[in-house]
Amino acid sequence: MKNRSTKIVTQIVEKEKVVEKQVVVTATPKPAPKLGAQLIGKLEGPEIITDPTQFPKSFKEAPILADLVKAGKLPTVEKRLPEPDSLLVIKPVHETGKYGGTWRRGFTGPADDQNGHRVAGGDRLLFWHSTKYPQMTPNLARAWKVTEDGRVITVNLRKGAKWSDGAPFTADDIMFWYEDVYKNKDLVPTPSADFSIAGKEGKITKIDDYTVEFRFPDPYPLFEEILGSSLPIFAGHAIHGSRTYGGGFAPKHYMKQFHPKYVSKEELDQKVKDAKIDNWVSLYRLRNNWSVNPGLPVMTPWKTTVAANTPTWVLERNPYYFGVDTDGNQLPYIDKIVMTLAENLEVLNLRAVAGEYDMQARHLDIAKIPLFLQSAEKAGYRFNIDPAQHGADGAFRVNLSYDKDPEIAKWLTNRDFRRALSLGIDRDQINEAIFLGIGTVGSAVVSEENPYNPGPQYRKLWSIYDPKQATDALDKLGLDKKDAEGFRLRTDGKGQLRIEIATIGAAFIQFTKIAEMVKEHWKKIGIQADVVEQERSLSTTRLEANETQIHVWQNDGSDETFLYPANQFPLAVGAATGPEFGKWYQSAGKQGKEPKDPQILKVMEIFRKAPGLPREERFKAGQEAWRIAIDEVWVIGTVGLSGAFMGIRVTSNKMGNVPSRHLNLQAGQTPNISRPATFYFKK
Repeated sequence: MKNRSTKIVTQIVEKEKVVEKQVVVTATPKPAPKLGAQLIGKLEGPEIITDPTQFPKSFKEAPILADLVKAGKLPTVEKRLPEPDSLLVIKPVHETGKYGGTWRRGFTGPADDQNGHRVAGGDRLLFWHSTKYPQMTPNLARAWKVTEDGRVITVNLRKGAKWSDGAPFTADDIMFWYEDVYKNKDLVPTPSADFSIAGKEGKITKIDDYTVEFRFPDPYPLFEEILGSSLPIFAGHAIHGSRTYGGGFAPKHYMKQFHPKYVSKEELDQKVKDAKIDNWVSLYRLRNNWSVNPGLPVMTPWKTTVAANTPTWVLERNPYYFGVDTDGNQLPYIDKIVMTLAENLEVLNLRAVAGEYDMQARHLDIAKIPLFLQSAEKAGYRFNIDPAQHGADGAFRVNLSYDKDPEIAKWLTNRDFRRALSLGIDRDQINEAIFLGIGTVGSAVVSEENPYNPGPQYRKLWSIYDPKQATDALDKLGLDKKDAEGFRLRTDGKGQLRIEIATIGAAFIQFTKIAEMVKEHWKKIGIQADVVEQERSLSTTRLEANETQIHVWQNDGSDETFLYPANQFPLAVGAATGPEFGKWYQSAGKQGKEPKDPQILKVMEIFRKAPGLPREERFKAGQEAWRIAIDEVWVIGTVGLSGAFMGIRVTSNKMGNVPSRHLNLQAGQTPNISRPATFYFKK
């Protein structure tokens, strides 16, 4: 193979533009990776029909439900559905499906409840459009209206919609959650920042049985997206019913029996005792847990019949689900979802390779792509990649509030030091070795197709491999003294400068292997790194205690910049880029540590104002925040846009109406965004 001229790029920033100084050298060209493009299908999805004149006039149901109706054990389908003009009508992506079948999946245990929610949940008031990000669509709400000043959102619920036990779903279920759960200090000790604007809390008012009003003292246009997001406060009863904020609504008729406002202390104490738990709060959350309580009424297409704390989590169709297809068939098409416990991720992946799952994306390993492709025809499945819009599937998140070792803290908070570390990483090698060449190398900036992206030049900013520039920068910083092994010495005279990189084992991506490769890259610029792999809960505990120096994860969710800042910006409690700064920001200065860096303070000010801005202005504000974050290198990106997080997918050839490419979005809880209730088995 002949050599050809290539370019080494030295990067500087002039007026927020990347300027490249080119020096011509010779190098062996690398073949352009083609695998990823071949495996990424066309972005497509079902359509929500909102014009009542196009709604079906007659209805059909699954044979298993028709048999129950004949036996007198279930009302007719017309009586189970909402009123004719309040239906959720979904036009499937490809065709009208067929009823029946069991969807086989794998999961990793009770803590993996989001695995079930991503396919069988999605019970929030609004939802994201399946292909037109960031457009919102109806869901549990049939309609909504935002006032011109952005202070009030009026939500209209579906008249006649019912819980899975047949009880009406009304505004009272939202008000019960708001007045008796969210405002109860035992259940929710600290209000959610997402229900406030400029530090002023919102209020919910019942207008009538099917209308509620969300009112804020200041404009809060972002709240419309919060109502459709996976944030804890309004993400829906299924995923967050047992968590801190409760998800935005709850079945009052069922859950009030576990609440001290509605039952006597003696009765509640007996229930706590019978359940063998500590207190009524724990009892409430246990009974409001969609994945472990089969008796809990739900608004999801399927409901739990065998709990997730068993080796086999089983969900069966909800006979009262409020959605139909355009031909009037009540959804879902598939009768049952069965998730089988996998002892570890290797077992789960090998089962997927063998074709034992009908559609699986969660927990699949990008490194197994050759096996998936090799086995696809024999095992009877198709293999696809659904790229996400977040920019770093291997993100080195620098703790800007670290203070346990003053010398290390001095360098982690030094912008030129972070830039040097970034320039010292051979991203092409990581892409080939870990991501099989299908990812995009560069910074942690969101996808160029994302409205928050500040410009294509920010993909390369401080992220082109240039060990000489990195070495020169470290020397100029005063780190020019080295030991006999060539590693740089601390400036306080206490020996070798060592940076700890914390990783999590058994995660979605091979973070430890990525970190070990970066460790070798940094040796060439004289930086000693220690890679420490930890169990996930321990790693999270250390992170929140401000003990980590650099933490490796992905910056998932950063595609929706103002909804999920924790993996990119030092703005959230537990943010890896500065947990103490996140506490300070979220508590309005009452906790944590105030940042001194003017750029961090500038981004905090952007985030304070942005939720109150109209969408187009919010996009511009987000772009400014990203310009700062990438230039400051708070997160060192390596490879992104690969689909490695939730986007490595196998789908049985027997399953229909599965898009060839999902919109892989944290807020959309993919594949929920593609409406799994419309998936079906062809045979």
